[in-house]
Parts: sequence; structure tokens; C-alpha cells
Amino acid sequence: MKRIVIDAGKQELTLLDGERVLKRYSVSTAKKGLGEKNGSFQTPRGRHIVRAKIGKGQAENTVFVRRRPTGEVWSRELHERFPGRDWMLTRILWLSGCEPGFNRLGEVDTMRRYIYIHGSPDSRTMGKPGSIGCIRMYNRDILELFELVEAGTPVEITESPRQT
Repeated sequence: MKRIVIDAGKQELTLLDGERVLKRYSVSTAKKGLGEKNGSFQTPRGRHIVRAKIGKGQAENTVFVRRRPTGEVWSRELHERFPGRDWMLTRILWLSGCEPGFNRLGEVDTMRRYIYIHGSPDSRTMGKPGSIGCIRMYNRDILELFELVEAGTPVEITESPRQT
């Protein structure tokens, strides 16, 4: 069975089939670290599932706002017109927590916090924290991962000791 493990310490997403590694991707989790509380701008830990896959059939660099395509396609010119925008591009895997009281329900609900694995401009740096809670990936990587997983795929978000 396929599953995703996101290691915030390594800033790495691993797709596994059982214990066999299928793919590894460099990602960017929250600049403010790990945490579950609503409004914390942190990446939630623990067991999750891919609740929904959003964006199938959209062009690479399609811009999403509130999980809907805006009709825009990201470009440097668009980026310069909206420099403060938190870009969600190409595909979205919407996560839902599986641990009531820790990352599900109440003030710690991953799904109600709108935590996604999503594409980002290729100019964004992966391999170090930088998001406001989501897990950012390069567009080519989210395109590949999107095709390799189904809704319901387990996702574990952990943190190994930071490597220097």
C-alpha cells in the first residue's frame, strides 16, 4: 500500500509502497516550524490522509485560490504584479488529520486549516522551511506525485533531528 512520509527535519517527502521507496522529493514546510493549532502558520504533525486531489487536467503553473483555478497561469510578470501572494500552483493534495484532539477536530483540525501539499513557483527554494503551513513542492514534482497517489493515501508528517 502506498503512503507518504514527510520529514520536516530533512525537508523531504518520501513516497513508499510498503517499505520500498518509490520516490523522494525536496519540499518546504512551514517557516514557523511544526504545530497543529489553528492560526499558528505551522505544519501539522502526525497521521493524515489525502482527503482530496484538486487540479486534475489543469495546465502546469495554474494558479489556485481557495482550491479553485483563477484562470491565471503563474509567470514572472504575474509574480511581480502580486509580490506578496502565497502561490498555490499546478495541483493540490488536501490533507485531513486522523488523530482526534491532535490534528483533527476543534482548534487543531488540519483539513479546516486548509493544509495542502501543492506546487509552487520554481523560483521558490525547496529543502528549507518557508511556507505558512502547507507543504510546498516544485511543480514537476507535484505533477508526478499527484498521478502516483489516490485520495485516501496515508500521510505521516514527522521531524527527524535537523542535519547540519
